[in-house]
Amino acid sequence: MRKLYLSLLTGVIISIIVLGWLIDTLNEQTSPDDDSFFWQAKLLVGIANQASSTPVNKRLEFVEKAGQDFNLTISYHSGASLALPSEVTEQMYRPQGLLIDSDEGYFYLLKSTPQLKPDYIELQLEKPPERNSYDVILTLAFYSGVCALMWFVLAPLAKRLSVLTHAAKQFASGNLDTRIEVNHFTYIKDVELTFNRMANQIEKLLAENKLMASSLSHDIRTPVACLRFGFDAAMEEDDIQEVHLLLERMEKDLDQMEDMLSSYLSFATLEQKSHLLKFEPIKLNGYISDVVTQMHPKMSKKGLTANISIDPELLIEADLHWLARAISNLLSNACDFANMQLFVSANIHEHEIEINVEDDGPGIEQENWNKVFNPFFQEQGHRNRAGKSYGLGLAIVAKVVDWHHGKATVSRSELLGGAKFTLILPCKAVSQSVQNN
Repeated sequence: MRKLYLSLLTGVIISIIVLGWLIDTLNEQTSPDDDSFFWQAKLLVGIANQASSTPVNKRLEFVEKAGQDFNLTISYHSGASLALPSEVTEQMYRPQGLLIDSDEGYFYLLKSTPQLKPDYIELQLEKPPERNSYDVILTLAFYSGVCALMWFVLAPLAKRLSVLTHAAKQFASGNLDTRIEVNHFTYIKDVELTFNRMANQIEKLLAENKLMASSLSHDIRTPVACLRFGFDAAMEEDDIQEVHLLLERMEKDLDQMEDMLSSYLSFATLEQKSHLLKFEPIKLNGYISDVVTQMHPKMSKKGLTANISIDPELLIEADLHWLARAISNLLSNACDFANMQLFVSANIHEHEIEINVEDDGPGIEQENWNKVFNPFFQEQGHRNRAGKSYGLGLAIVAKVVDWHHGKATVSRSELLGGAKFTLILPCKAVSQSVQNN
């Protein structure tokens, strides 16, 4: 939106400056000349100075003869005959004299000097022909020009808003593939990108909801069928001990259903927590070491060891709770499939931080690398190996990384030969106080 504000402001300023200059130029060429009596005033000054040096009894004759010589209507008057306020008559002693308008179609230019005071010399001048007034035309031209230039600035905005409106209507009608092709010259690039992100998020949420409904309806059939079988068998069984065994089996099926529903509902409400993120800076080495320490009971149970390789001075700014959740999910997944050891590392590349979790397990088939972060996905050979697993751990990892505007990938570990999960997060500015700790 900043580009829009700057464009509007620039357009207004340029239009006012350019149009104002053009109109001033035109006005100067068409407006009457305020100094049209300049040479008459200069001539009258010379005559007044000559009359000042002429004897008083000959001044009238001198002025009349000057008028005849220059073919001008000049007369000499006594100051007593001039009925004007003193502040007005004082203007006669200025170089330009006193110009008086009359209803007879004439101007009267009055001039005097201290030597002539209170008498004065009067020069009668014909009014120049009136010129047409261009004020209304120039005003209309100015505002028309401003409107034209503003239209030139706002037309692309109106066009992009029309594109945005059309895309929103298409998306609202059910066409979830609708996206805006962002133009680099648009004023509302941020709005268009936000619309595309919103559309991607909505499409992703709807797809997850459909997948969740489909997966839940599929996965819950097994425990329900087991419950039905156990209930029917218990109803027909006469041996009390056998009935107790069936009831224990049914209780396990109910526990499995409860765990399944809890996991599904937890994932379904996960998106509601994205606006609660609180980013904080921290040194990555100690932070990940604490997360690995929390996983020690599970690693000890399986006889696994974990090595950490992170620069002690490497800093990261993230939501510490959810990032720890994502890393612990990766560590838990690695523990399920590792044989002997795990390796956790982190490094920085340009403006991105990479966090790697590697194991020496069987790894993930390459054709499934783009699927493992989808909700409810599990490789066929890995199903049921990790106990109560519903394919949501890595989906949560992908969602947390997406909240941080990063990405999660999987590949083959060159060091250990198993799976290698990588979290790529953008670097953020870290306060100096944290850097010094």
